[in-house]
Amino acid sequence: MPSNDVASMHRRAFLRALAAMGAGAAVAGNPLRLPGEASAVQPRIRMVNGAAAAGLDFVLRNGAAGRKYQVETLPGGLGVIDFDGDGWPDLYCVNGATLPGMTKTGPDFWNRLFRNNRDGTFSDVTAKAGLAGEGYGMGVAVADYDNDGFEDIFVVGVHGNHLYRNNGRGAFTDMTASAGLAGPGSLGRPAWSVAACWIDYDNDGFLDLFISNYCDWSPGSDPVCGGMDPQSRAYCHPDKYRAQVMQLYHNNGNGTFTEVTRKEGLPNLLGKGMGVAMADWAGDGRPGIFVANDNSRNLLLRNRGKGLEEVGVEAAVAYNGDGRNISGMGADFGDIDGDGLPDIVMTGLKNETYDVFLNRGKGLFDDGSAQTGLLSLSRPWSGWGCGLVDLDNDGWLDLFVAAGGLDVQDAQTNRVFANNSGRFVDVSNEAGPGMGQAALHRGVVFADFNRDGRIDAAVSAINAPIELWWNRGPEKGPAHHWLQLHLTGRQSNRSAIGAVVRCTVGSRTQVRTVSGSVGYASSSDLTVHFGLATAGRASVQIQWPSGKLQNLGEVAADQRLSITEPVVA
Repeated sequence: MPSNDVASMHRRAFLRALAAMGAGAAVAGNPLRLPGEASAVQPRIRMVNGAAAAGLDFVLRNGAAGRKYQVETLPGGLGVIDFDGDGWPDLYCVNGATLPGMTKTGPDFWNRLFRNNRDGTFSDVTAKAGLAGEGYGMGVAVADYDNDGFEDIFVVGVHGNHLYRNNGRGAFTDMTASAGLAGPGSLGRPAWSVAACWIDYDNDGFLDLFISNYCDWSPGSDPVCGGMDPQSRAYCHPDKYRAQVMQLYHNNGNGTFTEVTRKEGLPNLLGKGMGVAMADWAGDGRPGIFVANDNSRNLLLRNRGKGLEEVGVEAAVAYNGDGRNISGMGADFGDIDGDGLPDIVMTGLKNETYDVFLNRGKGLFDDGSAQTGLLSLSRPWSGWGCGLVDLDNDGWLDLFVAAGGLDVQDAQTNRVFANNSGRFVDVSNEAGPGMGQAALHRGVVFADFNRDGRIDAAVSAINAPIELWWNRGPEKGPAHHWLQLHLTGRQSNRSAIGAVVRCTVGSRTQVRTVSGSVGYASSSDLTVHFGLATAGRASVQIQWPSGKLQNLGEVAADQRLSITEPVVA
């Protein structure tokens, strides 16, 4: 490692340690206040779990029966999809299977599709849609891969992924084999895939597919850890398993895909991949990918127009400020400090602290865990799914984390960290309170499910009921204004994934990249949401993946706009 990189690493480690000491002193000064519970700001975030009343009866089942198979710890992806095209977000839940057979023996193990009834309730339409699935599921990615106007579903799992094409009549067809996505591809052996990301990396108007693979695993080779006595068994550390290579599939534009992992120079992308996030982090109009890895260096892919290049070390996101790796789980891009550049947040297990990488431009990041307050706030909490979303519509991206450890004794409540001008404050107890019952939470997705202008969250939990956190806004005072945009590409891919939207109020501009890849193994709503605080109007500009720049001018707040890419002769 170059000497200047080493010096920078030592400096970041010193700042992290200094911040941790300061946080500890503050906590020690008030013995009744636990780390992460200090809140000098009265929160405007109030969320209520209404899953049962809404008709969401899904339970994420991992098939655990005492043997401690490694796959039991990782399922839980969720997907937001408007499968019927009515403009209201529906919900898809990925489920596990029996072990060691990895088969869905009945409805308890089905994946589930819930239709949004547009009245605060959902209906199970899994059987009619043909989406019960098969095998041991992990995650999901949603987009219109064939540009026919209907959002499709790609489910990743243990030793088998599945592409479901939306036929537009409320049903889906498994196209995995005919699309060229069956089998392990270049890996040469079954893959354990955790997450996937749709990205048009070559900008030909068709969405390509990036797959985050985890470990080389099979039930017959799973080691026994913790002790031979069933009561003393524990889940093994990831170091007990060999990593698997990430994969990239090119969309041929005719309903089929071709693996181009080696062609694009990616065969060495080992890392025990978990959550995947996507954004135009380099600011060059070509979105790239961040992969959170479990106790291995993180990966950052930059799109230079001629394929993808891994630049994690050069960009200073491969390791945290201490020069270490954490148990990277979920990840998301978002502008945390308000400078218009997409930063990165990554969750890990308790006592590791989450990682924050602040985008400084020119392809470089700084460790921002201390500066943003997450260094101390996150220490007690094991985080999986996460998302940088504006929960109180004040124009600053808050952080929602689906929390929970590896085993039943490590159940935790979800966390909400409010963004106070670039520094986070834990408001979980005031927002929830405590964000509900402790559980082994995993995936979380975000959407305005009831279209009231506030972002809601759905959270899965292992062997526990799904949670739907309705965002009710502040108890006191007026609600903030908001603006939502749903984009449809024409020359660009129809889902408009990779489009960059800028929303300006006064001297401040918020920037979002259209992407569903958020958190852990999940796919959130493709609708772009902006909080406008007290402003009643905002100026909006869209940079489409095709390169077209569209100025909407000044638009009124508190509305959802459907924008189609203009075609210029």
